[in-house]
Amino acid sequence: MGQEQTGGFSVRTRIGRSLKTKIVKSSFVVIEAFSLTKHYGSFPAIEDVSFSIGEGEIVGFLGPNGAGKTTTMRILTGFIAPTEGTARIAGLDTISHSLEARRHVGYLPESVPLYFDMTVTQYLRYLGSLRGLSKPRIAERISEVIDLLGLDQYRDIYIGRLSKGFRQRVGLAQAILHEPPVLILDEPTVGIDPKEIVETRRLIGSLGAHHTVLLSSHVLGEVSSICQRVIIIHEGRIVADANTDELAKNLEDSPRIEVEIAGPEKAVRQALAAVPGVSKIESLGVNAAAAYRIHAAPGCDLRSAISSAVVDNGWALLKLTPVSMTLDEIFVQVTADNRAEDA
Repeated sequence: MGQEQTGGFSVRTRIGRSLKTKIVKSSFVVIEAFSLTKHYGSFPAIEDVSFSIGEGEIVGFLGPNGAGKTTTMRILTGFIAPTEGTARIAGLDTISHSLEARRHVGYLPESVPLYFDMTVTQYLRYLGSLRGLSKPRIAERISEVIDLLGLDQYRDIYIGRLSKGFRQRVGLAQAILHEPPVLILDEPTVGIDPKEIVETRRLIGSLGAHHTVLLSSHVLGEVSSICQRVIIIHEGRIVADANTDELAKNLEDSPRIEVEIAGPEKAVRQALAAVPGVSKIESLGVNAAAAYRIHAAPGCDLRSAISSAVVDNGWALLKLTPVSMTLDEIFVQVTADNRAEDA
């Protein structure tokens, strides 16, 4: 896997079949990972991990459990040191300038270190004092974050009595209490119920207006619903880094179109199959006999030809929509390609 740098962002190039991603440039890069490697004994948890994140971005860090997400995040937060490589937050080395770098970061680990015998207010007051905020500023910020995260009616409730979803909100509250420019969130919705997942995702999305956010997840839908860009890590290595739409466009071997056509199924399929460039036709479910997904040969735009075929046969074209790859399909393809390169 080759690598280039453009405007502070890591751009991956896949040898053989080109995969280049073009990222919107930022005036200020706030998260930087340069060739990070971490060994636990002889086991390499991550190897040669490099990426940069610009101010104001919300970036998803995607990979299965054990891929190296948490290790990378712990290095970025200064919790552990890399075996090799360098990490910087707001230009500060996380090892040589650890305290200064950590002041710029709000961290929500997968298991939030909460004190169940403290109330929400007591816990936030304690965390504020640890972070060196003055008493007046602590009181001011507690009111602000409690209001922002919808915790007002729980401010005097013991944390041990809160649901997992509201404990996650308290975790987010402590992460933003000292107004860090960077938020690093490790699997923030693990173990909470579906309703609270939706609300937690909404809250994280709103935080992106004032913070640069790096969000790790193994849930594909979570990343696509919150993030503008995705970094995919697999077996300790970065295998893709791009805006999801750009990534799908670069990976797409076979353009796809979904159509709904009011006409007899057998005749419709025969007419579609006769269109030059059509490589495959799928019916979309037993209850949607008039709906089809059409796969085209690489580089073919079939929309005009399909429309003409429908009109020439006197049928009604009810829908014609190009379909991009899903994030699930992207993940499967880039990880499969990475395994093939390493073979």
